Amino acid sequence: MVRTRFAPSPTGYLHIGGARTALYCWLYARKMKGTFILRIEDTDLERSTQESVQAILDGMAWLNLDYEEGPFYQTKRFDRYHEVIQQMLAEGKAYKCYCSKERLEALREAQMARKEKPRYDGFCRDRSEPGEGSFCVRFKNPTTGAVEFDDLVRGKLTFANAELDDLIIARSDGTPTYNFTVVVDDLDMNITHVIRGDDHINNTPRQINILRALSATPPLYAHVPMILGSDGKRLSKRHGAVGVMQYREDGFLPEALLNYLARLGWSHGDQEIFSIDELIHYFDINDINRAPAAFNPEKLLWLNQHYIKTSDPAHVAKEFAWHMEKQGVDTNNGPALIDVIRAQCERTKTLREMAERSRYFYEDVVMSEEMKSHFPAELMPALTLVRDGLATLPDWTKESIHGVLQRVADAQGLKLGKLAPAVRVAMTGGTVSPPIDVTILLIGRERAITRLNKVIF
Repeated sequence: MVRTRFAPSPTGYLHIGGARTALYCWLYARKMKGTFILRIEDTDLERSTQESVQAILDGMAWLNLDYEEGPFYQTKRFDRYHEVIQQMLAEGKAYKCYCSKERLEALREAQMARKEKPRYDGFCRDRSEPGEGSFCVRFKNPTTGAVEFDDLVRGKLTFANAELDDLIIARSDGTPTYNFTVVVDDLDMNITHVIRGDDHINNTPRQINILRALSATPPLYAHVPMILGSDGKRLSKRHGAVGVMQYREDGFLPEALLNYLARLGWSHGDQEIFSIDELIHYFDINDINRAPAAFNPEKLLWLNQHYIKTSDPAHVAKEFAWHMEKQGVDTNNGPALIDVIRAQCERTKTLREMAERSRYFYEDVVMSEEMKSHFPAELMPALTLVRDGLATLPDWTKESIHGVLQRVADAQGLKLGKLAPAVRVAMTGGTVSPPIDVTILLIGRERAITRLNKVIF
């Protein structure tokens, strides 16, 4: 049975690259009817924070990337790591290294002076007598042969064991190191497929050797290329790369972000838009591109607008309500959110923008001096007739409202294009809104009349 895992370190927000990795792990587990596991790799005690843990959990929940097992925390598994380290020491597969920082630094400087790759020289590897003072524990890496594995994205990869030094698996204070805890976790959790960023490629041969030393069969590995900015450099904050939850703040729908991330390094023919079910059905690790993908904010915006326009308004309303609340808008006294979404969906690219442009449906309009210029004296008779017509309408419908505006324009010898802009400013305080009949319909009869009264003199 397929078992994948997403294993972020809680040293910052859940970033775009991490979210894409989580998505690929989740999609493959779903496709293969397997198990998706969330593991928090928090052994970096100095940099890991509870705030970052929460950011990861919040991001996963918002993206609806649910997991069958976890979250597991490495800091709660120290006893297990210590047990395995003691086992490896007893079996001669690891050893205590008493080398001082000064010796190791001198070794490194000498190697670099000779233009050699800095690596531990195995000074304590075959030591028979215990040393003095503090020590770390190193894995006794094979010195001959090579590690070969078929990467599901990059193909066959080979690493000479002679290039891999004896990795520290426990620091001098006893805390286990990243490469060791990952191995024990993957072993204990029966992980079958490790899908992660290609910045981990150099860790993989080390981890495979430790797994083999524990008489375990390594999982299959798929190393996903990094995401680049528009300048071809690794995506970072300078490109506008932010945490996943910032995309919620900015008004993106989770399914739009998921669709975009899935296509950022994977493809199925020329198809651009996928439902979650389609992603699960078509996703194949072997179709992940080897080349890095470039992040395109405009493409993400386009996708988001597509989802806003085509999704069920009742679904969009859940996220839209969150944005209205964030802006302090009380939506209890006004039109139904799904009606506002239907009116605004063609006009906005994000839900944040939609919320900013929809306040006038629920709040009083504040008229700027600039906007007051839209109400010249010659329009007052027409605006008065519009007010009276709206007040006496037997049916409050878009069609009947449009009829009032058209009849007033005809009676006053005006084009509707002359009357409607003034009515729009009176209703919204601005010059942009959905069609004026829809806008008035949603604002409601009482508010519409009140707002016209404020501009009529």
